[in-house]
Amino acid sequence: MIYYLFFESLREYFPLFNVFRYISFRAIYATITALVISLVFGPFVIGKLQQLEIKQFIRDDGPETHQDKAGTPTMGGMLILASVLISVLLWARLNQPAIIVLILSVSWFGLLGFIDDYQKITRQQSFGLSIKQKILLQSLGALAISIYLYYTDSLSSNGISNTALIFPFFKNFRPDIGILFIPFASIVIVGASNAVNLTDGLDGLAIGCVIFVAATFGVLGYLTSHQRLADYLDIAHLPENGEAATIFCSALIGSGLGFLWYNCHPAQIFMGDTGSLALGGVIGTIALLVKQEILLVIAGGIFVVEAMSVILQVGSFRIRGKRIFKMAPLHHHFEQVGWKETKVVNRFWIIALILMLIALSTLKIR
Repeated sequence: MIYYLFFESLREYFPLFNVFRYISFRAIYATITALVISLVFGPFVIGKLQQLEIKQFIRDDGPETHQDKAGTPTMGGMLILASVLISVLLWARLNQPAIIVLILSVSWFGLLGFIDDYQKITRQQSFGLSIKQKILLQSLGALAISIYLYYTDSLSSNGISNTALIFPFFKNFRPDIGILFIPFASIVIVGASNAVNLTDGLDGLAIGCVIFVAATFGVLGYLTSHQRLADYLDIAHLPENGEAATIFCSALIGSGLGFLWYNCHPAQIFMGDTGSLALGGVIGTIALLVKQEILLVIAGGIFVVEAMSVILQVGSFRIRGKRIFKMAPLHHHFEQVGWKETKVVNRFWIIALILMLIALSTLKIR
């Protein structure tokens, strides 16, 4: 909106407004806008959720130290999504299909999370939608996005197919999976959505890791949007997708930082499934848009490990009747061995930062 107002309409009269054409300028202010919205409206949202008694219910089989979290306002993901969407609508070029895809992605998964949270509140328990219901609804949204991405332009401007997979450490190995891209992309989106959801168990853990992943893909989006940089790094040059990813990730960073202000230990608000499912789903979508879906495994390594810990725990118990970890997801295991919540979160953040740097370091490896 601001782009069209100041650049498209007024640049002929005020040359200074040419600055609005630059992605870097709009990305910075998308971050600031989302941050300010989160910080300013955070207390209002917390107060309103408390007034409506929209509170967290804690599982009886969860860590004993978490029982005092019961009653903390939840569904704070609405604050995250609102600040992201407002910022994106203000600073992005809305005539780009990629930005519409991202808006629809975060909205669909946010709505799904809202339904899940609402059922928990009305039932006054820690379980909402069943696993089958959640996976089905996630898959429908992911499938629609995947089909759209499959039928978009078959090649980037530097010749990389939209159905090819780019491997970070083996850039010359680019298998084109054709129609199989649709189920693959759906798995990426659904997997990312659930992985972030599983990670959201400690104060500030999920949103902190999301910020690092968003920073990674914000950089990747910027590089993807520039012909010379994309050619030099031998990555797909997708200018519209790259710009959309950059602006959206910038808004995610700002919103995440603002939310973290209230979500850090001891948390005044939880994001709930409204936030975690939406953030994971849109991160998976961004990775697909900039053709760095494999790199998501590195950049989002914390989410991958958290999800794998649950899969391994459940599989081991069903097959052998024994547990691998004291409790899953993995962050609860470390709590059970004696780590304080803040220590777990801080160390996971450090690992997320390291993974971000590793992911970015692969760009020039061939």
